[in-house]
Parts: sequence; structure tokens; C-alpha cells
Amino acid sequence: MSLNNQDLNDRSLQLLKTLVERYIHDGQPVGSRILSKDSELNLSPATIRNVMADLEDLGLIHSPHTSAGRIPTVSGYRLFVDSLLTVKPIDAKDLAQISLGLSENDDPNNMIGAASRLISDLTNMAGVVTLPKREAVYLRHIEFLPLSHNRVLVIFVTNEQEVHNKVIHTDKVFSAAELQQAANYLNSLYAGHNLAAVKSALLKDLQLEQERTNQAMLDALKIAKLTFEAGHQKDDYVLSGETNLMGFSELSNRDHLRSLFEAFSHKSDVIHLLDQSMKADGVQIFIGKESGYQAFDQCSLVTSSYSVNDEIVGVLGVIGPTRMAYEKIIPYVDVTAKLLGAALNPKTTTP
Repeated sequence: MSLNNQDLNDRSLQLLKTLVERYIHDGQPVGSRILSKDSELNLSPATIRNVMADLEDLGLIHSPHTSAGRIPTVSGYRLFVDSLLTVKPIDAKDLAQISLGLSENDDPNNMIGAASRLISDLTNMAGVVTLPKREAVYLRHIEFLPLSHNRVLVIFVTNEQEVHNKVIHTDKVFSAAELQQAANYLNSLYAGHNLAAVKSALLKDLQLEQERTNQAMLDALKIAKLTFEAGHQKDDYVLSGETNLMGFSELSNRDHLRSLFEAFSHKSDVIHLLDQSMKADGVQIFIGKESGYQAFDQCSLVTSSYSVNDEIVGVLGVIGPTRMAYEKIIPYVDVTAKLLGAALNPKTTTP
């Protein structure tokens, strides 16, 4: 059922807002007496009970077990987050802590780890940050170093300064001179080209060289093919503070924790959710079953993308219970993502 403010009057919206805020704060079902006191609407408990019954009929709240109180449903949280939430400004002290924590690291991977830990520490939940991923990855330079047992160490640079290392196994032993010749040949062919285009061109060039029977060039192309085969660099993320989730009663069930930590370990589900966040601007929120993954049914994921050179390259987020303080979490995620992007942008110097 799709709901918005027009489906409810101001009184109902105010009571829903009060109920959600109180439940987030206390973690206990909220009854009519508490709502009467907290809502400041000067309504009788009987009137409030009638409004709560209407909210329950709309699927916005429900009664757990035999409790007289009510708690929000996923739909209730969604209406609250989209229309009723009053976001709080981030504390100046915490803002300074984030800026300092990111500025202490020069290496991009260290910055990613620092951002994950910072957002986890500030929210007391799990912090997650994907490693930078660019749609366009360009090969700048490649080198080969001989190792023992038909192994070759490949060092290649992409984009401006991203260095990758990979050990490949070849079908014969290559000397340092042969590997240098191969690197020179490949750099002359592919340096400056999109990596996806390089992979595609390799197959075509391999076929051409096989027809020309130029063994040195053929060897170079075969080595390159081994280097750039699928899987040289998988999308990944840095997760911090996942044990914080054990402190929330609604997530402390052993079976639920097991499935949640298995999802963190396998990573594919989390990566899929974070990839969805990269496709939209601003803060994205998945509440409970909205994620589409059973392991996250009792969790919310609040994310925001971060950019380098005006290009979205990754996502930063917080994973916690659906009963999280959204008014605090949202600005922390938003600001930390922006500061991470700024910290990762190449530093420019004025001559």
C-alpha cells in the first residue's frame, strides 16, 4: 500500500511521528497514555486509541504479541523518514573528528578504512564503505618481473596513480629481458586506453599475432591476457563495528546474527545494495524488508555516495536496526561521504 501525507490528517501524522520517535528512543511498544502525554495534542486516550486503530488498519503500526502498545512497521518507518523526520545538524565536535580522522591518511585505502571506523564509532553501529570504483579505468603503464616456478609479478598502473600487483603463472619461463620486451610492446599498444577496451582488443590481437607467427609478440599478448582476465580486482568494501550490532536486542537472536554475519562474510548481498545506492543522488535508505534480503529484515541501511573529480566512485553507509535514530544517522552519513570524497580528490598545488 502506497501512502503519503494526504492519506492522513495532521492529528494522525503527529501521533505517528510521536510513536516512532518514542519507540526509537525506548525500544518498547508505545501505548495511548504515553502518546497522549508526548504528542501535546490534548486528546483523550480513547481518541488516541481510535487513531492508532486507523494507523494499524493502514499498516503503519502493529501490536507485537499481546502488548497493548504499538510499534512501527516498515511502512510506518518509511512514511516517517520520507515526510515526518526532522534532521538534526551534525555536532561541530564530531565534524572536526571526521575531518581530522580523514586528513591523517594519505593512502586512499587507509582513508576508506578510516571513514568506515569513524562512521561506526560515531553512530555505534556498523560502518561500511566501498572501495573506489570508476566506470572508466585507463591503463597507464605495465611492468613484469620474473619469479620462480614459471611465475611472473605484474605491476600495472591505472588512471592517475592506482597501482595494482598480481602474480600470474605462465606456460614457460621468461627471462627479465623477454619480460621487459613484452612490457614495452604492451605499453606501446595499450597505454592510455580504457581497460575494458584493452581486454577486448587483446583477443583480436592474439588472433592476428597467431596468424603472423611472431612468437615474442604472441607471448606478450598471452601474458597480458593472463593479467587482465576477469577477477583481477573485485568490487569490495571495508566493514567496521559489526559487533556493535550484537548490542541491540532486536538483532541479538542467535540465528539472526548468524545470517547477518554470513551476509557480511559473503559480501555479494551487501555489494548489491550498495551498488543500488550508487545509481541515485543523495542519501538512500533501505528499511527492513525493502532490502530484498532476509538477513537484513530487521536492519536499516543508510547510505550516501562519494565522488572524486565529480564522478561517483563509491558508497559510504551505516547498517543498524530499523529502530535507529534516523535524524542523527542521516546527516552523519551524508557529511562523512562528502568529506571522504573531498579527502580522496587529488591535491592541487598552486605554483
